[in-house]
Amino acid sequence: VIGFCHPSQVLNVAEQVVTIQRDFGDRGNRKHARLKYTIDARGLEWFKQELVRRLGWQLGAAVPYQFRTRGDRFGWQQAGQENWHRIVFIENGRIKDTADRSLMTALATIAAQHDGDIRLTPNQNLLLANVSTASKPVIDALLHKHGVIEGQTASPLRRNSMACVALPTCGLAMAEAERYLPELITSIDQLLAQHGVSEEPIVIRMTGCPNGCARPFVAEIGLVGKAPGRYNLYLGASHTGERLNALYRENITESQILVALDLLIGRYAAERRSGERFGDFVVRVGEIGRVGLGKDFHRYAAAGAAR
Repeated sequence: VIGFCHPSQVLNVAEQVVTIQRDFGDRGNRKHARLKYTIDARGLEWFKQELVRRLGWQLGAAVPYQFRTRGDRFGWQQAGQENWHRIVFIENGRIKDTADRSLMTALATIAAQHDGDIRLTPNQNLLLANVSTASKPVIDALLHKHGVIEGQTASPLRRNSMACVALPTCGLAMAEAERYLPELITSIDQLLAQHGVSEEPIVIRMTGCPNGCARPFVAEIGLVGKAPGRYNLYLGASHTGERLNALYRENITESQILVALDLLIGRYAAERRSGERFGDFVVRVGEIGRVGLGKDFHRYAAAGAAR
């Protein structure tokens, strides 16, 4: 956090941040071409001074804030006096017709007559934006007709899940993700139910390789493919995405994943504090180290690999 700017200044600030990276970032090494490496090399104070120099004015003092969730709001949300927004749950971002629901047909029909916007969310769902009051029942009827499930009716774990495409689409994938995670979530949901914590919205994400396209390293439960049917299990990110997780078990199978999670969920159900999230719990009780800085990530990875 380096300061505060008013909404009218956001685009200007963002543009200058981009130009700093353009001028000082490593343009010769793609793996090193990230703003975090530029700041690491030159220092945060240098970055703030360079940003202010380019802006021509000082950022305000940082103001207090708190993240409470990073999920999507399902159901109708009012936007102004006349318009409404509605998020449609798209598990793992895959739009297709299946035997139990015609998601692609429903969305194509809606798109043909919707006079507002259709947007993607960072959680792989679709936002039907700027829907008129008169169009709300029409959209509701189309979704119901084609069996499109509501975000509210999916389990909290499933609502907070993400996967990359992995096999067979991605040439980098070493294991399944999009096609497999829904099945694994069904098994984990059963564990949550057995321990009486089905209502907990634990953030779970899976990728087929360490490139992390579904952001598994900021999930309370992260699974990263190592080989067909084998994954690294990461734990301990914050529920709101403000802390990285760390490696808990390396190169394990589904049965080993479920055994490990069964024990952890059992402890969570019995020992959690009021309002405590799963990621915070496993850190507090010492099941996994707290990754305060990105530089600590691989130190904890070595500890996890040794288990």
